Amino acid sequence: MNDGMKAFRLHMGPAPCAVDLGDGSERGEYVCQDYILDKLGRPHRSINLMYCYYPLDKGWPTRASRLKTNGNVSFQWDYPYDDYFPYMGGIGGSTDGEPFISMKDVRRHGQDVTLTLTIDCAVPDEHLVQIARELKPFGRLLFRINHEACGNWFAFNKRYTYQQVADFYVRFHNIVKQEAPHIKTILCIGGEAVPGTGEMPYEKEFREAVRAADIWSGDYYLALNWGWPFTVAERGGKSHRRYNIRERFEINRFTYERFCYLNDGVPKPLVISELNADGDVVGPYEQAEMVKEFYYMFRDEKADWMKGITMYQFRDRGRLGLELEDPNCPENGIKQPLFDAYKEIIHDPWFYPAMETGEAVELPVRLRWGGFEDADGLAIPVWLEKSPVFCEVMFEEENLNAVFEFNGKWFYKKPGVKTVDLMPAFYEKPFKGCQEIMFRLFAPPADGVNDPSQGEDWEINYYTQVNRLPKFRIRYEPIELRD
Repeated sequence: MNDGMKAFRLHMGPAPCAVDLGDGSERGEYVCQDYILDKLGRPHRSINLMYCYYPLDKGWPTRASRLKTNGNVSFQWDYPYDDYFPYMGGIGGSTDGEPFISMKDVRRHGQDVTLTLTIDCAVPDEHLVQIARELKPFGRLLFRINHEACGNWFAFNKRYTYQQVADFYVRFHNIVKQEAPHIKTILCIGGEAVPGTGEMPYEKEFREAVRAADIWSGDYYLALNWGWPFTVAERGGKSHRRYNIRERFEINRFTYERFCYLNDGVPKPLVISELNADGDVVGPYEQAEMVKEFYYMFRDEKADWMKGITMYQFRDRGRLGLELEDPNCPENGIKQPLFDAYKEIIHDPWFYPAMETGEAVELPVRLRWGGFEDADGLAIPVWLEKSPVFCEVMFEEENLNAVFEFNGKWFYKKPGVKTVDLMPAFYEKPFKGCQEIMFRLFAPPADGVNDPSQGEDWEINYYTQVNRLPKFRIRYEPIELRD
């Protein structure tokens, strides 16, 4: 059914508040984006990947928890250095491994990357230059350097003063801006006021970092068992806490206002880089209720000063995931009540990207992928007489890498795939009556990286030429009917 089919220009822009997702950390392994997209039904603005870089340490690049040490480890951060996945690039490293494999997976599925990197502040500039150059091809990457920097648990905080940590942030930020100015850095120090001062912790030390950073951030949990996996949260314990949801919301407002004050009144985007309510503390049902209440507080109060919230995380070995890692088969996830609550949240218009349909286009057409908040695609109207029994889309251009949305559900087509079954778009959202549904298609980079040969704007844009529209096979009855 392609006779007379037309296509229109389509632009995808930012949501009032973006939704991002953590995928892998010290508490869980990376889950491929095919699985996440299918289960949640839409891509995220960005996927947060957490790594560390301590190349001057003995034992590097072995993951910290796998080092053979004689030390007494009784807390998650008692290891010689932070127990994140090792960043395998840098001086003497390679971009053939992680995090580059995962970053490519994220970007080919139409999402941006947030790279969280804890790093030794003694690392020489040549290492920082090398890292910035390695990240340069990954488009509009968000770079969170030494997060939760006002804490005392990470190795960089144990080894250096807060002033040294702040100065290192500015140094690394400046190198990134010299080597890859399109990358935006995130400063994660937000928190509640120091009693009796009206100030954030260590704001004097971090004032220049506040001014340098592109994005301001804090990590906020509505409940947390920070003793995991070494302690079990029980009533009367000292390694967990539950917080008031309204107070957490107001702390974010205070953080934003304080950041603006430190930046001489000039605002910058504020995001929450980690959020959840720990099921260890509140159980699975209240966990889902608390997270929904918090997200919708921003929506209902139209808090447009909050530009993005990152759910921590997709799959977790404890109770901070949408899925619980199956202890019998770690490759499997056990869906928690939070999963369906979060799926509802991310399909709410306040957290959904803006879509603007323009004029009709003639083929061939050149599509532009700037990132999840700035992409030009195609809108193709598809007429349905009633709910279909068969509905699939077929691509003559097999090498096209694409993400597309149909009846509210998003799909991915990798190069080489010819046909994608669209019927899952109707399983959770039944179709009623005859009407037109828009097929919305975008073309992110097939290799997950931008192409320097494409022009002067290659660092922020990736281009794909589409020569033929996809075709649709739609049937309203079984192929063979009952006698």
